[in-house]
Amino acid sequence: MNAPVLTTASLSDGLIAAAREAVRLPAGTRIVAAMSGGVDSTVTAALLAKAGYDVIGVTLQLYDHGAAIQKKGACCAGQDIHDARTAAEGLGIPHYVLDYESRFRDQVMEDFADAYLRGETPIPCVRCNQTVKFRDLLDVARDLGADAMATGHYVRRDVGAAGPELHRAADSNRDQSYFLFATTAEQLDYLRFPLGGLPKPAVRAAAAELGLAVADKPDSQDICFVPEGRYTTVIDRLRPQGALPGDIVHMDGRVLGQHEGVTRYTIGQRRGLNVAVGDPLFVVRIDADTRQVIVGPREALLTHSLTLKEVNWIGDGPAFAAACETGRPVLARVRSTREPALGRLALIDGAPAVVFDTPEEGVAPGQACALYAPEAETRVLGGGFIASTVRANL
Repeated sequence: MNAPVLTTASLSDGLIAAAREAVRLPAGTRIVAAMSGGVDSTVTAALLAKAGYDVIGVTLQLYDHGAAIQKKGACCAGQDIHDARTAAEGLGIPHYVLDYESRFRDQVMEDFADAYLRGETPIPCVRCNQTVKFRDLLDVARDLGADAMATGHYVRRDVGAAGPELHRAADSNRDQSYFLFATTAEQLDYLRFPLGGLPKPAVRAAAAELGLAVADKPDSQDICFVPEGRYTTVIDRLRPQGALPGDIVHMDGRVLGQHEGVTRYTIGQRRGLNVAVGDPLFVVRIDADTRQVIVGPREALLTHSLTLKEVNWIGDGPAFAAACETGRPVLARVRSTREPALGRLALIDGAPAVVFDTPEEGVAPGQACALYAPEAETRVLGGGFIASTVRANL
């Protein structure tokens, strides 16, 4: 395949200017571009190269190359590594592939399996960003002498009076801020997100204008290391005890049937319960210690408040604990597909918590709770992983 020819006229001045504005560093500055092999990260590297930066591409191999090479819609393995390498060659930038399989297994896959074993609903993309990508890879970028690391995430990094701020993407349909709540202030100072102010169609158009082979490549789907979306395949291999049978119990105490392992269920699930009592039933709680899956009516899914663990705060003013003590108003987002809901920070039995103005449905321990500022709705204040929930009293 012939390498794309990068001419000044092949990419609009507007996109290049947007990249410079997002980076806010002098031309010639060394920047590491995290390249997963997809269209977003490839265009990120291309925009930076066209803008005159000294770009180095780095790709992480995160899970088994042999098992993943034929998997469509994945990232960071197999064909995607090849695509990243080919793109870097065409752009005329150095490119490195780092074998992070063992780190990814320890920090993401094992954590994923353990969370399901505890009856939680984990969110491995957050854990991956938090550990492998925004901690370990940042260290590599610094070792390469880079002054910044750029990624293809759809979020914006703005500089306010107190320093860098994390904001939702301009394209609300592509916004990934929920998955980056754990980004620390130190990391945000080093990171850059050139695509945060761009709509996805413009990114694909840029890839096409550059003649990049990934211009029409589908976006990655589901969890990268889960084959065909069947997460139980991974859990059964890593934690086979999760498939031990137990009881499906109505919240009123009635035993309604048997299940084939708590790892098969998530909060809010309706399908696949294989119990019939007339009214629709949903999973409202999972007791991993007793291997019980507790079910109830839909209204039992309503949550009044939640507690958080592994919290991160990148808002101005006092730290997280002080913000909880003062009851700071927040917008809390408990699922990536759900809009943030009004509430306030609090302390519940000494733990940081969010109390909702209006009960939220289907809040699951293990998921992320990203926090935004009501006075500036795009700004990310931080967040945490959901530790426990308090059911609404109706």
